[in-house]
Amino acid sequence: MEVEFRPALPMDAREIARLFRISSEGASDYIWSQLAEPGQDLLEVGAARYARENVDFSYQNCFVAQADGRVIGMMHCYVTREDPLAAPVTDPVLAPYADMEVPDTLYISSLALHEGWRNKGLGVRFLELAQQRADQLALKGLSLIDYAANTGARRFYERQGFDIVKTCQVFPHPLIRVTGEAYLMHRP
Repeated sequence: MEVEFRPALPMDAREIARLFRISSEGASDYIWSQLAEPGQDLLEVGAARYARENVDFSYQNCFVAQADGRVIGMMHCYVTREDPLAAPVTDPVLAPYADMEVPDTLYISSLALHEGWRNKGLGVRFLELAQQRADQLALKGLSLIDYAANTGARRFYERQGFDIVKTCQVFPHPLIRVTGEAYLMHRP
């Protein structure tokens, strides 16, 4: 079946949120739980977050892969810039990631494919799109955070030229599905 890669559209926001849940190991649910109204479905919170425009966490910073008219995967990425005026992160779950950035890179916050579409070269194609965007913006490469527990993803990224440049400890929380270390990875 032919797979088409395209920039995401507003109508993709719910599927983007669903796929973000796959790659975030519970971090998205944690963040969305902090934004949710009492009783609000977390997927709805995520969909609303990605339906926004002109912010980092927007459909505008996503590429989707679709087959037979159905979204089968997505990559969300945005430019990281050093911000000396940024307020310190005090949330104990999120604070370890506060300095896990490589400034002036295209940060891949999520790359996810639905079951049955993995290990078919689609992740490589997403990274090619990210590299094209980073080159167009004259950035210093690509960066991302991966979890030590996700050895398959780490091997994939290492095969694609990424190196671990920093680590932090994952803060335990019932919504977070991994423990141990998180790795900041960079590919110049």
